[in-house]
Amino acid sequence: MTRGGQGLARVAVVVRAGAAPLWWLGVFAAGIGLATPGLTGRRIGVLAGAALFVLATAVVAYGRRKRYVALAASAARAGKHDVLQDRAVTTRNWRRLHRWWLLLASLAALGSAFAVPAAGGLLLAGCGAGLWLKAAWLGRREGADEVLLWVRVDWLRAGAGDPAGKRVKSYRGTGIAAGDAAPGGSRRKTPALVQAGG
Repeated sequence: MTRGGQGLARVAVVVRAGAAPLWWLGVFAAGIGLATPGLTGRRIGVLAGAALFVLATAVVAYGRRKRYVALAASAARAGKHDVLQDRAVTTRNWRRLHRWWLLLASLAALGSAFAVPAAGGLLLAGCGAGLWLKAAWLGRREGADEVLLWVRVDWLRAGAGDPAGKRVKSYRGTGIAAGDAAPGGSRRKTPALVQAGG
C-alpha cells in the first residue's frame, strides 16, 4: 500500500472461496457414509441428508442478505492508491484461515455417517451450494449496478474472513472492469485493470 491506500479483496470472491471445498468435502463424506448402514439405515440417512442439503443451501444462500445490501448501498469509491487483491490470493487466504474448521467439519460429517449415513456430508455440500448461490446473487447485483464490491483486507482478517461481519464497516466500489475476477467472483475470461484507479 502506498500514500494511504488500502488492500482490498473482492466480496464475491471471499464468499465463493469456501464453496468448492465444502461441496467436495461434503460429497466425499456422503459417498463414504453410504458404505455403512449406520443406526438408521441408508434410506433414512439419504432422505434426512437430502432435507438437510436443501435447508443448508437455503439458509446459507439467503442468510444476512440485508447486511450485504446495506454495505453495498453505502459503498464508497475505491481510491487510486488502493491495491486490488488477486482472486487467487483472496481464495488462498480464506482457505488457509479456515483450513482447521474445514478439516473438523469434514471429520464430523464422516463421523456422523455411523449414525445417519450420508446426512452429514450432504449438509456440508449444501453449505457449499449455498455459498455458490450467494456469490451468484452478488454477481447479479454487481452486474446490474455496474459496480464491483470490495472489502478492506485488514477488516477481513480481523473478522475471521467474514465479508459481512461486525468488523466490516463499509465496502468500496470500482468499475466493472477492475481486478481479475468477474461479477460474482468467478475467473474473468478477458484481461482487466489491476489497479483501482487504472
